[in-house]
Amino acid sequence: MVAKHLARREYLTAVSALGLGGIAGCSGDQSSAPTDGESTQTGEGDSTPELQGAAMFQYDRANTGHSSEQTGPGGSGTAQWTYYTGAEVESAPAVVDGTVYVGNADGAVCAIDASDGTEQWTYETGDDVETSPAVVNGTVYLGSNDDTVYALDAADGAEQWTLQTGGRVQSSPTVAGGTVYIGSGDGNVYAFGASDGAEQWRYETDAGVSASPAVVDGTVYVGSEGSTVYALDAEDGAEEWTYDTGSSVHSSPAVVDGTVYVGNDDETLYAIEATDGTERWHFDTRATIYASPAVANGTVYVGSLDDHVYAVNVTDGTERWQAEMNGNVLSAAVVIDGFVYVEDGWENIYALDTTNGSSQAVYGTGEDPASPVVVDGTLYAGSGDGVVYAFAEE
Repeated sequence: MVAKHLARREYLTAVSALGLGGIAGCSGDQSSAPTDGESTQTGEGDSTPELQGAAMFQYDRANTGHSSEQTGPGGSGTAQWTYYTGAEVESAPAVVDGTVYVGNADGAVCAIDASDGTEQWTYETGDDVETSPAVVNGTVYLGSNDDTVYALDAADGAEQWTLQTGGRVQSSPTVAGGTVYIGSGDGNVYAFGASDGAEQWRYETDAGVSASPAVVDGTVYVGSEGSTVYALDAEDGAEEWTYDTGSSVHSSPAVVDGTVYVGNDDETLYAIEATDGTERWHFDTRATIYASPAVANGTVYVGSLDDHVYAVNVTDGTERWQAEMNGNVLSAAVVIDGFVYVEDGWENIYALDTTNGSSQAVYGTGEDPASPVVVDGTLYAGSGDGVVYAFAEE
């Protein structure tokens, strides 16, 4: 997941950790129900209608990892239902209009009723799905390790169009102004027409792109595995500026109030001026940052492979607090209603108090949870055991 999820598989393979398999397709396992509805997100500086629920990676086109419209289970909550997808879930789900959309390591895309965990439909891609879906205007957009970008009907999973790239697509799509922006392992950032998949432009970076683009005020921000952060004109892909971090960038950028926040493999969180690419500050952790930062209320929250989550002041990069977890934090945190929801590098999702990092609740999953999302009081997360979990207050 990580950019979000993508780097998770690469990292776990490198250390010979989890490698789960399963039957192709999805099969449900339900319990009773949380409630589901919709909430409103801002359009992040373009003419696209406002987003609903958790419509794309980190909630919005700026990858902020925060929604002021949502509440969560906070310091209490129990599993309301579970759904077995058949293989490891490596990315955050999208939750829109009462449906949870998620991919798995067998290449399946599953649509699940958010209220009770029943299966609505499934679709088979040609390989591992490590991207978080984007769900906009009735269409589900996602990438697969079969090098392909897919557009599916959100109601029934019918294929609308596909587009082949030259490498694995582990970058989650961002949809803005009628355009799908996404990176590929072939080193390109692509812009496709959302309605028909027609290529509008591509920009060649210095290496593969597994991070997920942020699109804010007419600019696309994204990092590459060759160490560079790029700012590109959203209309034609023209380069606006570049910033060399000195090491691979798997972390997806979050863009808030004119600043780009992004981590890199050299243990560092950067704050970069969005208009010209100059560095504002940097903050050093003790290990690689694969996780994408979340930004809310003057604080950046980010996990590191040093087994910690950090809260950093957006103004000057000083540390507010750090919380020790049970293992490497690979996935992005989300910030909802005074809580930081983040996986612990092992088999749990923690709710940390945003003011001091203290643990307020622990939500147990089978193993190795991916990035969570919180919509209408319910926390949704997939896990390395192939299960999607829904937690809510009883």
